[in-house]
Amino acid sequence: MAKRWVRGALVLGIVVSALSFSTACYAQDAFTKLGRGVANTLTGWVELPKNIYSTSVEDNAFAGVTLGLAKGAGMTIVRTGAGIFELATFPFPLPEDYKPILEPEYVF
Repeated sequence: MAKRWVRGALVLGIVVSALSFSTACYAQDAFTKLGRGVANTLTGWVELPKNIYSTSVEDNAFAGVTLGLAKGAGMTIVRTGAGIFELATFPFPLPEDYKPILEPEYVF
């Protein structure tokens, strides 16, 4: 009886450790790309206050107003442009397997 418990615990431990080391994967398809394109096109402007805030927290308020504003303005253009690109090309697997252009995929 004790051998059975030990064997069960060993199998359970191996399964749990194998699951914890595996990478998370999910299916990318045209409709995921379409949703990502819509979200990034509509919320690209959120990069501006997000970068001002994060730079202010990391450095100081002056850096947030100057450097954060510049980073936010640039990322607003990049994220909105990526959203428009993904909207226009959602039926096609560009880049390969409908992978996101930007990391993180969304503003938040």
